Amino acid sequence: MSEQVAIDALGTRGDGIARQPTTVFVPFALPGERVTIERQGGRGQLLSVDAPSPDRREAPCPHFGRCGGCDLQHLSDDLYATFKRDLVVDALSREGLSPDVAPLVPCDPASRRRAVFTAVRAGPRVLFGFHEALSHRIAPIETCLVVVPEIVARLKRFERLATLLIDRKRELRMTVTRTTTGLDVAIEQTAKLTGDLRQATIAWGAEDGAVARLSVDGETLIENRVPVIDVAGIAVPFPPGAFLQAVGRAEEHMAEIALAHLAPSKSVADLFSGFGAFSLRLAQRHAVHAAEFDAPALAALEKAKRGASGLKPIAIERRDLYRRPLTVKELSKFDGVLFDPPRAGAEAQSRELAASTVKRIAAVSCNPVTLARDAAILVGGGYRLLSVTPIDQFLWSHHVEAVALFER
Repeated sequence: MSEQVAIDALGTRGDGIARQPTTVFVPFALPGERVTIERQGGRGQLLSVDAPSPDRREAPCPHFGRCGGCDLQHLSDDLYATFKRDLVVDALSREGLSPDVAPLVPCDPASRRRAVFTAVRAGPRVLFGFHEALSHRIAPIETCLVVVPEIVARLKRFERLATLLIDRKRELRMTVTRTTTGLDVAIEQTAKLTGDLRQATIAWGAEDGAVARLSVDGETLIENRVPVIDVAGIAVPFPPGAFLQAVGRAEEHMAEIALAHLAPSKSVADLFSGFGAFSLRLAQRHAVHAAEFDAPALAALEKAKRGASGLKPIAIERRDLYRRPLTVKELSKFDGVLFDPPRAGAEAQSRELAASTVKRIAAVSCNPVTLARDAAILVGGGYRLLSVTPIDQFLWSHHVEAVALFER
């Protein structure tokens, strides 16, 4: 049965919230609108927008509403920027923190250099694209407005490759990254690579000179060129399918903010360092201790530092910082710390930092909730939260990055 409701606010995932007669979350609805919905538990399927908000705009992507990658294309630029900043402000407020929060640093369309595609069998068909929102279903795509053109131009080719390699029962996962030397294509959960299938996969990779490397379930089948990521002019050999900041300019903004704050430091620890996106920049002025658990990422950092000139020393340590955070005693060697953890944040490490004598800390986060928790731990240990800068990296989604600066 359909009903009309008034939308009061936006939730943290970008859904409209109607609170009367009972709370319901309505995807693609905006505050101030009256909409007709069909309730499905605590969620409402949007049937029509009866009184639209002046902040509603026409979504530019033909896949909007089905593809789960972008859920905020219908927001005006002003409401979008306010919403993302408020995600950070509200998370901090819930922890009792009210620092200076800068305006959102924007992100351009067609700038995401890394995309993760999924393929599944649907009877005789293979569906290739992105997951629908809150669903295991796949939304096939023919274009994408957020990913770099070099990847978008080859969507049909990637679909052919997925169709070739897909297993009968499992979802295939394909990570495509644009590097400075070409595309890195890393595929997981494929069918067993028989001799014929291996040769067909290699032949696919040989057809396109833009493919630098093709790997399947960790095995490199083709490496026409070593994929390289440029970090402030330093060439980093890119491990197959490795993590990196999705938008290069966003990474530069994060680094600019963090490095300016840590400039007075002599020795800096870069925790959850990955392959050195921040370590290599820091080492242009500071001695650096890079700690990370991912072995291929650290191997890439080691090669990059050996090939670079003019850097201060970089000590590299493989360490699980969730189980073994740097202790107060170990932290005494540093007067600056940068940490950039996964979405779970850095609670254990923050507790050690809160008891330390480190003078300056820069925290980079992809999750406002865990950032706020870790910030409250640091503030409780005697740090002052100077500022927080939200940075847009996942355009038209409800995800937001942030850089927080602390001083003891």
